[in-house]
Amino acid sequence: MHNLGQTRSTNQRDHLLHTPDTFVRAALPGMELATAVVHISPAGGAAFMQYTAELEPGGKLGPTSNQRFIYTLAGAADLATDTTFQTLTPGAYAYLPEDTAHTLTAQQTTRLAVIEKPYDTLTSVSAPEPLVGHEHKTLSVPLNDDPDLQVRSLIPNSLSFDFAVNTMIYQPGAALSMVEVHVMEHGLLMLEGGGIYRLGDSWYPVTAGDFIWMGPFCPQWFGALGKRPAKYLIYKDWNRHPLV
Repeated sequence: MHNLGQTRSTNQRDHLLHTPDTFVRAALPGMELATAVVHISPAGGAAFMQYTAELEPGGKLGPTSNQRFIYTLAGAADLATDTTFQTLTPGAYAYLPEDTAHTLTAQQTTRLAVIEKPYDTLTSVSAPEPLVGHEHKTLSVPLNDDPDLQVRSLIPNSLSFDFAVNTMIYQPGAALSMVEVHVMEHGLLMLEGGGIYRLGDSWYPVTAGDFIWMGPFCPQWFGALGKRPAKYLIYKDWNRHPLV
């Protein structure tokens, strides 16, 4: 049944809210038994690409020459490189540098959050190495000393990496202490709960499954609502000079 053209999705100059009722699925080159919901890419104004990959049992993600970050939302998938073999279960993540030969094959119906980006070389540091981890084994720290707002950094704080990926958990009623305006852009996937997001001069209700892109200098603020914590996965470009 249609909704007479109504949706919470919106695409503005400096931000995008992409809600599940508007998702369009299509396979990317190299995918097998899999489709992608592309949330943002350079075509939408971003310097990176983020998508949700949905794999059937035996499905494959396909190759890329870019950096790739993978966060497992549901299911299980085997990640193999020339030197390692890991099974990624919900909450597990992997970072793969540019031109890393690898395969990812789903053991069962699997959903992945995937971020891809060309690497910005910094001549004074070495390129990053592949890594695999699990969110629950990553230290949780309060943001600005607020125990009701916890952050886990999934990418090491090293100049070798040109972006960061965190998960953030807000207890009901917790909120950012300020409206942020900064040069970094964000890709944000709501994982649990919901609340209100200010983007630019607008306030949007958001819930699990929604995706948000925030362009550079977009005013942004979030407050959690409801009876359960709100949680999201968030990307930002990092550790590079804005003029490079």
